[in-house]
Amino acid sequence: MPDNEIIETSNQTQGTTSDSAFRTPANEKQRAAGANADATDLQTETELKSEKTEEADNLSADANFADNAKKTETAEERYAALNDSHLRLMADFDNFRKRTVREKAELIKSGGASVLTNLLPVVDDFERALSILQNTEELGAAVEGVKLIYDKFIAFLTQQGVKAIDAVGQPFDTEMAEAIAMVPVAEEDKKGKVIDCVQTGYTLYDKVLRHARVVVGE
Repeated sequence: MPDNEIIETSNQTQGTTSDSAFRTPANEKQRAAGANADATDLQTETELKSEKTEEADNLSADANFADNAKKTETAEERYAALNDSHLRLMADFDNFRKRTVREKAELIKSGGASVLTNLLPVVDDFERALSILQNTEELGAAVEGVKLIYDKFIAFLTQQGVKAIDAVGQPFDTEMAEAIAMVPVAEEDKKGKVIDCVQTGYTLYDKVLRHARVVVGE
């Protein structure tokens, strides 16, 4: 065996012997105690970290709860404000509707009163005409008086937008007239036209108030 190999083997044997010499029961206990201490410290550190994590989670949960509670409170306040605004609008609209209906009814009443007031002079003229007819023998003057009353009344209707329907000689129009009779006519140009008006029709601002009752040629 070479000398250098002998020396290396000798050194390894000495190192092993030296290590075995230091591994006494006391040393093993110390090492075990140290390992246990390290394990205990590690466990303690882990528990502390766990507690800190749990505490942080609790704080975060509390913060989230407070934030959610604040949001809920804000939403409830907003709902209450919107509900109050809605109720106010409904009340205002109801008051507006009632006021409009009342004003419309008053307008109709006042409009009717105005028309009746303007008709009273016509009634006065009829009373005068009746008085004249009872105390006079001149029929011509009585007729002239009645005609004046009629003209006055027609003028009043015209002021109110009422106009007579001119039907005679016009082609028969179902929108304006009602045919009560159909009579044969010799003239071709009179066929389908109104040849007589039994009752005058009237319009109010181009809307038919009463259809004219007419006789139509065929």
